Amino acid sequence: MKKMQFICLSTLFLFLLSISAQVVNDKYKQADKFRQLDENLRTPNAYRTASGAPGHKYWQQRADYVINVEIDDENQRLIGSEKIAYTNHSPDTLNYIWVQLDNNIFAPNSDAVLTETSGGLQGEIPFALMRRTLARQKFDGSVKITSVKDAFDLPMEYHIVKTMMRIDLKSPLKHGETVSFSISWHYQINDSRLVGGRTSYEYFKEDGNYIYEIAHWYPRMAAYTDVHGWQHKQFLGRGEFTLEFGDFLVRITAPDDHVVASTGVLQNAQEVLTEKQRQRLKEAKTAKKPVFIVTPEEAKLNEKKKPKGKKTWVFKAENVRDFAFATSRKFIWDAQGHNVQGNHVMAMSYYPNEGEPLWSRYSTHSIIHTLNVYSRYTFKYPYPVAISVNGPVFGMEYPMICFNGPRPEKDGTYSKRTKYALISVIIHEVGHNYFPMIVNSDERRWTWMDEGLNTFLQYLSEQEWEDNYPSRRGEPNDITSYMASSAQVPIMTHSDSALQFGPNAYSKPATALNILRETVMGRKLFDKAFKEYSQRWMFKHPTPEDFFRTMEDASGIDLDWFWRGWFYSTDHTDISIEDVRLYNVNTMNPEIEKKLLREKRDSAPETLSKKRNKNLTKRANLYPELKDFYNSYDPLDVTSKELKGFEKFFGGLTEEERKLIETKYNFYSVKFKNIGGLVMPVILQINYSDKTSQELRIPAEIWRYNSEVVSKMIITEKEITSLVLDPRLETADTDLHNNHYPRRIRESRFKLFKRKRPKNPMQVKAEAEKKKAEKKESKGE
Repeated sequence: MKKMQFICLSTLFLFLLSISAQVVNDKYKQADKFRQLDENLRTPNAYRTASGAPGHKYWQQRADYVINVEIDDENQRLIGSEKIAYTNHSPDTLNYIWVQLDNNIFAPNSDAVLTETSGGLQGEIPFALMRRTLARQKFDGSVKITSVKDAFDLPMEYHIVKTMMRIDLKSPLKHGETVSFSISWHYQINDSRLVGGRTSYEYFKEDGNYIYEIAHWYPRMAAYTDVHGWQHKQFLGRGEFTLEFGDFLVRITAPDDHVVASTGVLQNAQEVLTEKQRQRLKEAKTAKKPVFIVTPEEAKLNEKKKPKGKKTWVFKAENVRDFAFATSRKFIWDAQGHNVQGNHVMAMSYYPNEGEPLWSRYSTHSIIHTLNVYSRYTFKYPYPVAISVNGPVFGMEYPMICFNGPRPEKDGTYSKRTKYALISVIIHEVGHNYFPMIVNSDERRWTWMDEGLNTFLQYLSEQEWEDNYPSRRGEPNDITSYMASSAQVPIMTHSDSALQFGPNAYSKPATALNILRETVMGRKLFDKAFKEYSQRWMFKHPTPEDFFRTMEDASGIDLDWFWRGWFYSTDHTDISIEDVRLYNVNTMNPEIEKKLLREKRDSAPETLSKKRNKNLTKRANLYPELKDFYNSYDPLDVTSKELKGFEKFFGGLTEEERKLIETKYNFYSVKFKNIGGLVMPVILQINYSDKTSQELRIPAEIWRYNSEVVSKMIITEKEITSLVLDPRLETADTDLHNNHYPRRIRESRFKLFKRKRPKNPMQVKAEAEKKKAEKKESKGE
């Protein structure tokens, strides 16, 4: 038994030792920043290759839907029924299937509500916040399932687990088989003023009307993949969705004066649109600018009407992973056809008069601009429709449709911030059609795979909108405060666990990709690799490994150090120029070398003591006999012996050796310190005494032997006067002060102000009485 314990302990010790050897660089006892990522990535297989491409046995499931849904405008309810055909393409046999019931986060006892932390109730809080706090605890918008039946209309056994529902199959679903079943349900739609979310209604008190933006509204098939099996992690509100592709036929019943915007293509325009609207829609297909299908004036008239009945709009969408819609009698509707690399797309916007004049000017233009830019960097937009809707949801995306919030003031004016917020949010949400609506990553686990990649492309699109576009994310210098903060967690943190969601899932990965494109790889290599990843994983389920591997495979560059530093760690960029030393070649010529030493000696500063001691009476001056040979001897005088020795040495050199010893080059040794821990390329601006400058770009691999301190030799005939690290702010360096050598004086400014003493209660009362008396006097009382 003791022998067995010894073997186990020995095995454990060797295992821990092997881990230690992997983590620590034995030479310098420091983490190996260039260690390969193999132990972090899943082993390639027949489903996913080592190159990052789908394997020859790659598979994914399919879910097709036929849905009937009605909006109860009187009670703000949704009533629906659906038929799902679920096809098992996996090699596995399934005994049950999982369905998402995302709206169950609106149950008072949901995990989303129960795990909310307190923001504190000390001091003052606005009435609106108090109302929302109470409403969140009381509102029940959970999904009420009324039936689950098989293809023969017989009940199926099911079990609801919070935001998920397991349906037990009556017979195992084998590879290649399809199971069909139906679900009926209803739920109360949440009021955006009280209970926010990715779906809600907005009530307009002035005219008594509503805008409904309806999302994650139907029971949706959870994804089943080769990597994780069922993705049935509970929905907490932040980590979004991963879904299966399929075809949708959806019938949406709404009041007969409503205008409906939806995923997919309208199938019954003859029944739901007027002849004038159909004609305008036809004109819009070839128009050079957006055309009103429903004008602002017509929308205002609709607001005043009362519905006489109901109308059903029928939409069909092929090969989409989700479906959303919006409906209101308040909608203005404009549209413009646009050719996206040979695919004719109808770009359309829906918005109330409260969105004017901002929306008619910018929304549809923003859609078209997004499709142009994104398609150039990824793949041709494949769908026939792209829609932007203004309503209660500030920014949310679904296939072919997105919800966006910014509006002007009530008087029609708008700030610069509002203008660019609208353009940016539309670019961002329309851009989500590419990631994750087509490149179908798992948002529940890895938010950065859709938000980060999309924010990066949003930045590229914004910069093509106009000069000096005020992008909020993408530039390296904009992320430095987060990179240096204690709130930073690795990008590879699970979506629901990130501390600062925006910087972690949006800003940092977008900035990382921008740096990868501009500084590490170069635009040409990056763009090729990024497009390769996008096209490889269209309509498929990629993982982080697939992205990392494809970027390296298509570019031929080992980027493990970059993924490790930017995605797996909380290191930040802070490289300092610690020291600069100048070396010159010793010519061995005593006349030259001793002259240089004499000049150095004579130019040395005189110490204070030596200066004062000159005035002292010296004994050797009083008694000259005390002076001897050494009083006149100068060791820097050149002797004939030294000259003969040099002539003999020089005569024995070859012509090439003589040229080397007579070189006029200056050898500067520059010492860099990696304070932030993140290994990055070293971009150095060298300024010379002749007012010229040079840029030296050193790859990150300079840190491969020692990731903490390195030195670089700069050889030049010119005299260097100063050095600047990262002169164009490419690397997100968090401390620019130590990027200069010599160091610069830190500059800042301060204001002068007069401190006002607060009034005491007696002063306040006296002023009030004085005003009261003046008011009486003015009235003649």
